[in-house]
Amino acid sequence: MSVPKRTLVGVRTVLVPDGGGATLIRTDESGDPAGVPQRTEDVAATVREIEEAEHPRWVFEDTARAYPLLLAAGVRVQRSHDLTLTGALLDTRAGRFVPVAEAPVDDRIGLFDAVPWTAPDVVLERHRAQVAAIGSDRRLRLLVAAESAGGLAAAEMSHDGLPFSTEAHLALLADALGPRTPDHTPPARLREVADEVSAAFGRPVNPASQPEVVAAFAREGIELGSTRKYLLREIEHPAVEPLLRYRDLAKLHSTNGWTWLDAWVRGNRFRPVYVPGGVVSGRWASRGGGALQIPKALRTSVIAERGHTFVIADAGQLEPRILAAMSADARMMAAAGADDLYALVAAEAFGGDRAKAKIAILGVLYGATAGEARALLTMLRRRFPVAVQLVEDAARAGERGEVVHSLLGRACPPPSDSWWSNGDAHARGRFTRNFVVQATASEWALCLLADLRRRLADSPDDGELVFFQHDEVVVHTRRPDAAAVHVLAAAGAATRLLFGDTPVRFPMDVEIRDCYAEPAPSNAR
Repeated sequence: MSVPKRTLVGVRTVLVPDGGGATLIRTDESGDPAGVPQRTEDVAATVREIEEAEHPRWVFEDTARAYPLLLAAGVRVQRSHDLTLTGALLDTRAGRFVPVAEAPVDDRIGLFDAVPWTAPDVVLERHRAQVAAIGSDRRLRLLVAAESAGGLAAAEMSHDGLPFSTEAHLALLADALGPRTPDHTPPARLREVADEVSAAFGRPVNPASQPEVVAAFAREGIELGSTRKYLLREIEHPAVEPLLRYRDLAKLHSTNGWTWLDAWVRGNRFRPVYVPGGVVSGRWASRGGGALQIPKALRTSVIAERGHTFVIADAGQLEPRILAAMSADARMMAAAGADDLYALVAAEAFGGDRAKAKIAILGVLYGATAGEARALLTMLRRRFPVAVQLVEDAARAGERGEVVHSLLGRACPPPSDSWWSNGDAHARGRFTRNFVVQATASEWALCLLADLRRRLADSPDDGELVFFQHDEVVVHTRRPDAAAVHVLAAAGAATRLLFGDTPVRFPMDVEIRDCYAEPAPSNAR
């Protein structure tokens, strides 16, 4: 397919894979065809040629399915429109909430093997309908672009992987659990601790069985409703310590043991599957590998490669700053212009007591309005009435069963049919109160991610994006100073995109480490 060497402003390219290749359809901004559909069997080469010549916005039915196959062939694209992610946004706005499906794992070698794909005319019509639904809503268009860019970043991070030392993790497992057993039986250390539990009870007890543990305690006059850790810690009995130790070791073995290592770490890279928009607020989830819940013990194995380091950056006090910028409350925006928002709020409303200021702000964000929090909220409302009113209005709307929206237009799910007859209005109010802020915070973080991804693609020597969760990004780099500059610039760009020329600051805590688990050095940025 011959491609003219020019950029076609506003033109998109719909890519529809099939059993042995793909159909490409150029469209205008309204989604109408702008040329004759063309089919190619050499998909990777064709996409590479078009991307290098035009950088179009690629339309994928599902980035999580199509893009990994391009990545495997060494092809990356700059921009996209993800029909699946966009469809989830639009459906929820229309009151048809369907959770985003977890992304499939595709380890096949062949590019676009013979599996069921949607017909080109169906994909084209779906794209046209979405473009029409978005219309001229600038904020919604930004949300769709950011969500789609997140889909690209998720696939790229899964493909590239997070640097992970197999050797270090094997050493951790051997030290904690003993040698690996060849037949998947419990390792030596687990068996030893299980024997300690039985010895403490004076009879065989399976520590992995809650009924057996509850019965064992009952025989000794200790009644337990469950074996939750906080309940066990309240008991004085010699079996408690080995029981808790067994649980920790069993969790390590089952969640991040040798089987996990075999499945998710290849070539000293941890390769999870990220799920953009997997949470209703727009936060990401992950499938199988547990990327967004890396235990502290596991972080010691996340080690930068030789000659590289990690630039780890997260946004400080993000949600309170989002509230200040969203509400345009003059006093709160002034407080959010400082490095420590809580300290400024404390000086303004709580006689300098930072702890009370933090309790009050988190209380207003999460609906903790009983006891001390209620009195503190009253004080907060006096000084920051506009900010408090924004979340109070969202809470009241939720209690009435209404749908609330983020700054860019992400809608919360509507209440279920059963909620209208026996739902908890206050619980829904707490949810919608936080949704408007958390979802907007997710949008800010997503815009940061998209801008940082673009900057690193333009300056590949400055590092690669290897991890993202909530408001944290990790760059693996040989040039940490340059990578840190990109992170800070991306944060500034995200702020301007969402809030324009706001006095609210969104400072990034930036640390440079060789290991993800290392404490911040004294000269951290």
